[in-house]
Amino acid sequence: MSDLRQAWFALESHWKIKPKDARITGDKSYGFLRWTLSAPLRFLLRVKIHGIENVPKSGATILAANHLSHVDPLVVILASRRKTHYLAKDGHFKNFALASFMRATGQIETNRETGGAEALSSAAVVLHAKRALGIFPEGTRSKKEHPPYLLPGKTGIARLAASHPDTPVVPIGLMGTRDFMTPGKHKFPRLWKKVEISYGIPITWWKWLGENYEVSTIIEIASKEEHEIKKALAEMYRKFTDDFMQMIKNQGAP
Repeated sequence: MSDLRQAWFALESHWKIKPKDARITGDKSYGFLRWTLSAPLRFLLRVKIHGIENVPKSGATILAANHLSHVDPLVVILASRRKTHYLAKDGHFKNFALASFMRATGQIETNRETGGAEALSSAAVVLHAKRALGIFPEGTRSKKEHPPYLLPGKTGIARLAASHPDTPVVPIGLMGTRDFMTPGKHKFPRLWKKVEISYGIPITWWKWLGENYEVSTIIEIASKEEHEIKKALAEMYRKFTDDFMQMIKNQGAP
């Protein structure tokens, strides 16, 4: 593994994501909301949880799930029992009441118009602080009307994992959230509908890299021209993402 690490870090200038100069908010208010509301909300949502032991209790963690409904972030936050930070579009911060709630729970404002690099830089703030980052690798909520709902993953999850190679990435399957509250159809959650969440065994970039690439291949990539290195890393990110989306599917994502 030491040879693999050395080879990978020779490429650091190409994969390192610099954290944005930003502060994580909401520690005190989040803690209060968690201890007062999480238990009753878990009961009301009727969430059935599988594999919670696969969620690290501390340290930088990426919680990556399929995305079916607006309630998905709430389900992951409640079930994971970790303070989990999500990147939220700036539109959620224009309404005073909603913006206050978003900041109180430590969610991070992002602007889609500034591009993916800005979002990844914001996400890196969470991981740099040794906290849990919640993401949806599909990049958006699936709008498919019939299963299979799972969309191809965006490579942002791979870039984050590669830039934080020691960080465990937990595959999560969400089931039932679409029926619980269908976007554009249900104004209120249907509390009688059951929701399930299944956590798979986490994987780190180191583990995945060691299982899929020889050290000599990484060394060879580092010796290439700039454009060739970018192409090789893009292919690597695509493969990690596809492999990880299969892991999410294996957790029951419809």
